[in-house]
Amino acid sequence: MQSDQFRFHITDAAQSLGLKAVCFVLEGVRNQQTNPEFEKLKAHTLAQVTAGLSSEAIQTDSILSGFRALHDAIGRSNRKNVASPESLLKLVLQTGGLPQVNLLVDIYNLVSVKTRLSLGAHDLSAINGNVQLRLTDGSETFWPMGSDKPKVVSPGEYAYIDDGHNVLCRLEVRQCEKTKISLDTTDGFFIVQGNARTEEAYLHEVTNELLALIKRFCGGQARMLSE
Repeated sequence: MQSDQFRFHITDAAQSLGLKAVCFVLEGVRNQQTNPEFEKLKAHTLAQVTAGLSSEAIQTDSILSGFRALHDAIGRSNRKNVASPESLLKLVLQTGGLPQVNLLVDIYNLVSVKTRLSLGAHDLSAINGNVQLRLTDGSETFWPMGSDKPKVVSPGEYAYIDDGHNVLCRLEVRQCEKTKISLDTTDGFFIVQGNARTEEAYLHEVTNELLALIKRFCGGQARMLSE
């Protein structure tokens, strides 16, 4: 599918849970392993994040609590299913840093720990058709990133699912192997997700911050995906 034909939709059932997302396509990005200027920015930002970070701060944060409330609403364990921004913040608290994957991934991970929102990206060339954020019915296919085999998809969860019934991201917990961002990625589908405790204005503010950083270090032309 050509990127100008790609569409994204949030179903009413997903919206009723309080799910909110701003998504965009970015074409012509130049990914790389790392960038010295970005590493300086990353170190500075992480120093600011860790200055006020504690286990208590993570537990009481309003946005992170909103993700836990989402999991409660669909009957999923928060012990087994930790939202990606919370997982990253716990890692920062333990180690003082974030893993280095590649520049595009490192950029959205950094923005995620700074803002507490769930950010993700997928290689557009590996997506089958369009994408919906909807509730699962159990017929979907999910191959988690880093796993050696597919996992069973339980009905009643929310996920980003393409027209081929492939789960790109389960909850805001785990992305899939097939569409992960690599050094060869040139066109990407990007997600900035919040919850019922996230203001729409904040979602757009974070989206603009993410876009600015990607364009600064990786270039590309963006197209916002409207509902």
